[in-house]
Amino acid sequence: MIRLYDTMAREKREFTPGDPNRITMYVCGPTVYGHAHIGNARPAVVFDTLARTIRHQFGADSMVYARNITDVDDRIIAAAKAEGVEPGVITERYERHYLNDMGALGVNPPTIAPHATAEIRPMVAMIERLIGLGHAYEAADHVLFSVASDPDYGSLSRRDREAMVAGARVEVAPYKRDAADFVLWKPSVGTEIGWDSPWGRGRPGWHIECSAMIRAHLGETIDIHGGGQDLIFPHHENELAQSRCAHAGAPLARYWVHNGFVDMGAEKMSKSLGNVVTVEDLLAQGHKGETLRLALLSAHYRSPLPWTESLITQSKTLLDRLYRVAADAEPGTADGSVRDALDDDLNTPLALSRLAAIDDAATLKGSAALLGLLGEDADTWFRGGNDEGAIDARIIARGEAKARRDFAESDRIRDELKADGIILEDGPGGTSWRRA
Repeated sequence: MIRLYDTMAREKREFTPGDPNRITMYVCGPTVYGHAHIGNARPAVVFDTLARTIRHQFGADSMVYARNITDVDDRIIAAAKAEGVEPGVITERYERHYLNDMGALGVNPPTIAPHATAEIRPMVAMIERLIGLGHAYEAADHVLFSVASDPDYGSLSRRDREAMVAGARVEVAPYKRDAADFVLWKPSVGTEIGWDSPWGRGRPGWHIECSAMIRAHLGETIDIHGGGQDLIFPHHENELAQSRCAHAGAPLARYWVHNGFVDMGAEKMSKSLGNVVTVEDLLAQGHKGETLRLALLSAHYRSPLPWTESLITQSKTLLDRLYRVAADAEPGTADGSVRDALDDDLNTPLALSRLAAIDDAATLKGSAALLGLLGEDADTWFRGGNDEGAIDARIIARGEAKARRDFAESDRIRDELKADGIILEDGPGGTSWRRA
């Protein structure tokens, strides 16, 4: 029996899907205007692990998992203008980077990956429906959702009105009937990307994208809606309101599941704060994707996760030990205690501790697969990352660390290469290497 903490209910609930043969899950994916940082990777890894857990219990073909791509956004438009290119150049580039990074972390592709720019018609149709039902209105070439028309608005985040207005960082605009009203459609100015609509040429607001794509691909009510805690308000609150009002009060999701932040100190990791470390940089430093995945699973998904070098080192040490036990065994039946830990609100720290206690190689391999771990054979693991390109990338990262006088980082990379059987030799002409 799987139990999940439901943000709406504020408690763990037994997971009972509407249709066990077609379990539906939607997770808010990336806005593709820059490289993904390790905090962006946490929901991808968490919900990939949840999908593995659900499919293990209900069947490999039991789940339809959608993770969207937001490829129209003001930040994308700004990035395109800065480079003097079309927005599609930016979105194609960073979507490719995102998919490569998530693949390196062992994240399976979702069943469906809807793109906002390919889903404009369903968005326009939902906006028209909301206007017709009295839940939205047109003003100054915009269409806005009328928060006052939804008596249950705020039921997910449980914030009072003043906190909701402040938390949404609302735009002060004279055409709004209420300060809390939010944009469903906005005009595109000049050559900005846009589409024809009943309200003029423009583009959708962020919130309507997900509501319309969920309806188009999964249905009016889905089993699980997931994402980071920062999306509870305003994004998921607004999604919920739109969908509920468009669908005669039907709930958008049976379970709302949110992961905690990754932090680099006191604050969450975010591009706007500038305190980010990207997945691409971590991989270039020689860290294996599986090591980063284990590090992201080392804390419970609802808890904050401090990102440190010691966390990465501890994760690699544990994986080294597990690979020595697993050797070249074929995956066997997963251990019941590991399954039980994952079934209990995806308790990955407990699952990892129980995984470390398994001494049967086949059972270990089968159990680790639930977490997306031990996917390589042991020989490849201990030799992996030692192809010439990866070695050179790590040497470059070491040189950059030395240049900025970060000798602790420089020594760490040297010691990791040595542990992998690579000996560095510094000389007047630079750094060369040889295998031990």
